[in-house]
Amino acid sequence: MAYLVGVGRQLVAAAKSAPFLDRDDERELASRWKYQRDENALHQLTRAHMRLVIALAVRFRHYGLPIADLIQEGHVGLLEAAARFDPDREVRFSTYATWWIRAAIQDYILRNWSIVRGGTSSAQKALFFNLRRLRARLTGGGEGSAVIFDRIAETLGVSRNDVEVMDSRLSGPDISLNAPVSDSDPSMPSQRLDFLPDDRPLPDEIVGSVIDSGRRAGWLAAALGQLSKREFDILKERRLVENTATLEALGIRLGISKERVRQIENRALEKLRRVLNDQHPHEGHEHAA
Repeated sequence: MAYLVGVGRQLVAAAKSAPFLDRDDERELASRWKYQRDENALHQLTRAHMRLVIALAVRFRHYGLPIADLIQEGHVGLLEAAARFDPDREVRFSTYATWWIRAAIQDYILRNWSIVRGGTSSAQKALFFNLRRLRARLTGGGEGSAVIFDRIAETLGVSRNDVEVMDSRLSGPDISLNAPVSDSDPSMPSQRLDFLPDDRPLPDEIVGSVIDSGRRAGWLAAALGQLSKREFDILKERRLVENTATLEALGIRLGISKERVRQIENRALEKLRRVLNDQHPHEGHEHAA
């Protein structure tokens, strides 16, 4: 019981000294709390089940979190169970509360065990809390890791990749990207962060893109100058503004049918492509305008 030394003797002593409740006592206290909001009944009910909270919290002590915090979270789950318990059903309160206590403790572990969030789905939670136990049980058969991972994945209903990722996470602590890589080799990057690839384009690529964009914009402006006023106006309203106009709206504005607007637009596009191809034959202009 050395793992309970830091919890506080008063808490453990209070849990041990609390009286056991039979079924009738549980139902009476739960009814008084549910229907009369009797806080004294709630106190008696939860105090009598603190042994259960401590017992469940102790099972999760190997995750490296303070046992006192696990007990406190378990107590939150116990209060949630008391708030939801229906005393009219033929179910013992301890049976009902066990699920809520365990769920509260597991949620706390998942939130605080690592700075990397994981185990958000029920299958992932089952994998997190059962991987070590299942692997230890299956390792004795002399099978390789690949076979063991496949069997664990099948048992828990997750993919093998999920098992491998979770196993790597459980194999070591979190490592900061700012942690030094090597103090002895000056040629190595100073931090792990320096190994992360940068997907942004290189400076020469950025400059080249800006130059090319400006050159193509000039070509397009010159080609647009070859259009008639009506062709330019229609193409501008249909392709070159953020809130483009419909064929019908342009037809009403220009006093022509929407089919005629469509014909003029297509003719203008074809004229643009022809001018650009004639003046700059080695550039692709399939998507001009």
